[in-house]
Amino acid sequence: MTERPAGRGSYHHGALPEALVGVAFELLDEVGQEQVTMREVARRAGVSAGAPFRHFADRRALLTAVADRVLADFEAWQRAEVATATGAGEAAGAGAGAGAGAGDRRAVLRALGLGFVRYAVRHPHRFALVRSRVFAPAPQPELRERLSGIDRAYTEVIVADQAAGLLRPGDPVLVGFAGQALVYGLAQMILDGYLPADKAEEVAAQVLDTFGRGIANPR
Repeated sequence: MTERPAGRGSYHHGALPEALVGVAFELLDEVGQEQVTMREVARRAGVSAGAPFRHFADRRALLTAVADRVLADFEAWQRAEVATATGAGEAAGAGAGAGAGAGDRRAVLRALGLGFVRYAVRHPHRFALVRSRVFAPAPQPELRERLSGIDRAYTEVIVADQAAGLLRPGDPVLVGFAGQALVYGLAQMILDGYLPADKAEEVAAQVLDTFGRGIANPR
């Protein structure tokens, strides 16, 4: 079987894997991961049905590559969220804002939290794919490098805020888990319809602000 170029133009052998991931990414947004098949991706890419198997062992491998693309897109989204919230313009990473002033620093974690919820709500099929491969008993090793970078940047923000006196001292990893659990839960409750979608962002902001202030009554 040959790789037959069609509507999307010709792909040389080295470019086809990236093209297939791009097509699968688009298909994911349209119909969700359950409907992303090797045959349909090949058809849309304009290649033979067997061509994708030269680059991806199976559908799982292709979807894992798509998940990595989603995580890269999510990183860029979070950089933009932080840059907007802090007025920093171009941000250097998911943990951008580490060099911001004290006033701007207060906006960084909030922006990351709201960014997570916004991304999940606006791209539910992407969120579902990442959830099935990241928030699972055994995260897929192919995503380890990308996830490590995201976690490292997030932890650096927490450590910087602790050093600036904006967060209480404590294990930054546990603080990170708490924040992740909060925004993950919020996003899922919105997507499940438990929280009204038209007020999702307002509610998420209020919950994050409550979390940021703390709910314990100091003695």
